[in-house]
Amino acid sequence: MRIPHSLVTALRVCVSAGLLALLIIISRDELSALDVDSKSAAAAWLIAAAIAIAAAFVTAAARWWRVADTLDVNVSGRSMLSIYVAAQFVGNFLPTTIGGDVLRVNRLGRICGSEASAFATVIIERLTGWVVLPLLTLVALVSQPSLLTHSGGQIAAALALGTLAVLAFIVWIAEHPRGLGRLSGGSRIRDALGAVHTGLSVFRRAPRAALHLLGVGFAYQFLLVVATALTGAAIGVNPGLRAWLAFAPMVLIVQLLPVAIGGLGVREGALVLFLDAHGVNEGEAVLLGLLLYALTLLVSLSGAPTLAFGGRRRRGKPQAEVPLGR
Repeated sequence: MRIPHSLVTALRVCVSAGLLALLIIISRDELSALDVDSKSAAAAWLIAAAIAIAAAFVTAAARWWRVADTLDVNVSGRSMLSIYVAAQFVGNFLPTTIGGDVLRVNRLGRICGSEASAFATVIIERLTGWVVLPLLTLVALVSQPSLLTHSGGQIAAALALGTLAVLAFIVWIAEHPRGLGRLSGGSRIRDALGAVHTGLSVFRRAPRAALHLLGVGFAYQFLLVVATALTGAAIGVNPGLRAWLAFAPMVLIVQLLPVAIGGLGVREGALVLFLDAHGVNEGEAVLLGLLLYALTLLVSLSGAPTLAFGGRRRRGKPQAEVPLGR
């Protein structure tokens, strides 16, 4: 039996509200005791964090464009950025189960004439993020082993290793000829999954392009870590650069779980867990999560006009189906 979208949305809203309410109740004393020494300095830190988030959005759009270019999906960088910010608005602002990635596939598919190719670019772009995030965490933990002496560090290490294991399995299935390689033709879903297989094969044959893509992915995720650190500085939260590099990527992974709206409640709970042993109380961690969400919403608002007016079909003949790879 198919669950109605409205019911799923309502459940996600309830989960977000419930988690936030629980965290606020637990940390109400710490929240009431928070005191920002300089409001002007805090505002400057938050403005810098918003700029870092905006720069991350641009970098992510460049990463997506790089995937599309390698797979011979012809589209301008400006169009990719326009679609990406619209998708961010959907994913971060609207309480919808459609999701920004679906919007990206739909709109890029209209431009290039192939939803299967568009789907492959989005999936491969996403996969690079899932590679980079756990690697950042593991490098930080190895460089500072003392982070592993508390439960937050141990959970972060386990989550990072588990993410890489799951990702390796997914990539193997997707790239193996007996996996998604057997899927092509017969339905839109089979075509889309087959396109992912073909796209990964293209990158396997072009290691330089794959390394460049990972480099852009590192830049994108590092900018998000920087934004987290800058937001923390606004309220006096500073566990150290290596702690941010170890835990912020895991927060980014956890908040993507489709159980809440925009990661509300999940993100704040993860921050409480990971930062507890670094002098950050529950109130500060909850406020940090809410500020990060607010800044992301603020930057995502730039995608509202594109969402409203950028999805109109162009007049003329649709483009031909685009092959993957050169």
